[in-house]
Amino acid sequence: MEYSYRYQAYPTQAVAERLEHHLDVHRQLYNHVRWDYENRPADDKPSEYEQNNKLPEWKRKWPLFRDLHSKAAQATVARFHHNLTVLSKLKERGYNVGRLTRQAPSDYRSVTYNQSGFDLDEKRGHDKDAYVRFSKIGWVKIRYSRPIPDHATIKEVTVKQETTGEWFVSFGLEIDDATLPEKPDVDSLDASNSVGIDLGILNYIHTSDGTTVEWLDLEDEYERLRREQRTLSRKEKGSNNYEKQRKQVATVKRRIRRKVLDYQHKITKYLVREYDAVFVEDLNVKGMLQGDGNARNKQNAAWRQFITLLEYKADLHGTHVVQVEPEGTTKECARCGVETAKPIWIKEHSCPSCGFETDRDANAAMNVLQRAFQELGLGWPEDTPVETVTATDTIQFESVSASHVVETGSLPS
Repeated sequence: MEYSYRYQAYPTQAVAERLEHHLDVHRQLYNHVRWDYENRPADDKPSEYEQNNKLPEWKRKWPLFRDLHSKAAQATVARFHHNLTVLSKLKERGYNVGRLTRQAPSDYRSVTYNQSGFDLDEKRGHDKDAYVRFSKIGWVKIRYSRPIPDHATIKEVTVKQETTGEWFVSFGLEIDDATLPEKPDVDSLDASNSVGIDLGILNYIHTSDGTTVEWLDLEDEYERLRREQRTLSRKEKGSNNYEKQRKQVATVKRRIRRKVLDYQHKITKYLVREYDAVFVEDLNVKGMLQGDGNARNKQNAAWRQFITLLEYKADLHGTHVVQVEPEGTTKECARCGVETAKPIWIKEHSCPSCGFETDRDANAAMNVLQRAFQELGLGWPEDTPVETVTATDTIQFESVSASHVVETGSLPS
């Protein structure tokens, strides 16, 4: 299994200048790799292997490239070809894609050292600090907030400068799957150790067993962002004041992203520790963002990021995560299966056929759980929340505030 640990970095001014220089040289190498690829005939495009073999020749011809570590230079070549592969896959799926463009200094912000060219010294720092040495650059202090596991192998290290000017170092780790906890046998799953999740808007998630988690209140952060953006619009583009204000805007955006990510880490950690199986909707997030209404809230929810976190944490904790078809989960009655159209402003589910009443998102979460059991070939368990209520009861969800999640780091068990 592969995953990554990310740390904030604090290079000295001299090292930061060398980092910026190397970023720019890698950017120029990337653009040269692109130029070399684009200027070859369509039936004779160079492969990643062929362009790696050209690196010694390019270093002799352009001394600037000699500053680069060989593995880091190869990683830049691999980056271009990875982008080509992504573009090709999008085209195969029917997307209208163009060509890879030249990278401007503001676009190219990271360098990767693959396999060699770096060292980690965990003992050189004090308390929660450590140091990373990058070949031809120097030592960089990092806030070592969590140690790298002993059973993990460092495959690569990436240093990145954010648009805020902050530096971060990410370690690409690999661990043997044999060291991971085993996931429970599928046949052992039932409603007591499994949960269906409905991802909402007004409330962030609803679970099939009676919990609703509120969404973060980010209105103060967005009000500040609007103020900073208005100030930026009054600055002369390209001036020192414009650059200073641009960093202010980037800092506020970064703060919002960090809050959302931290919130998701806490919720997903609780879910994979609490349950043997977590079932979620396989959402078409891009299509939802292109639809009408609530686009900003949908983007803030970062559902795809939430599901990605859930899946990788599940592997680390031995939990099943299954995505199910989302279409109709809100309309279908979790008790009898009859569909009832519900406009977005209708918050309750009331089945005209069997009389089952509950919150619309609670009903959707139960449907997610039911579909997952059917997909796994387990049928529909009898001891589900739906089976334990009368036809006219409303299931009362325990509401967990966002502030509680932020302060305690988890949901109540």
